[in-house]
Amino acid sequence: QVQLVESGGGLVHYGGSLRLSCAASGRTFRRGAMGWFRQAPGKEREFVTTIGWSGMAWSSNITYYADSVKGRFIISRDNAKNTVYLQMNSLKPEDTAVYYCAAAPFATKIQNEYDYWGQGTQVTVSS
Repeated sequence: QVQLVESGGGLVHYGGSLRLSCAASGRTFRRGAMGWFRQAPGKEREFVTTIGWSGMAWSSNITYYADSVKGRFIISRDNAKNTVYLQMNSLKPEDTAVYYCAAAPFATKIQNEYDYWGQGTQVTVSS
């Protein structure tokens, strides 16, 4: 069984920063990519970023970012700790959402390619 647990969410003012963590627990199957999604109340879950193997070249490490977070968010991965991080800078009220980490066989923006999901952590940005 694969379990992903997010942490690090909270309340920040406009322009502030947060770092989210997602730790894999248990004796999990290894996945080629980890990603972050977010969901605001009343809206569908949307892709934020991912890091991992390319679908075209499985051994290549690549990153994808949603246009809305490019230049502000940074994804990183520490395989020794089985943890993926999301550094969020210059936060805006529109970044307010529940943030979920997920695992997939390869780096992709498509939600249904992710087969394991965390429980989510709330990020709130006040103006």
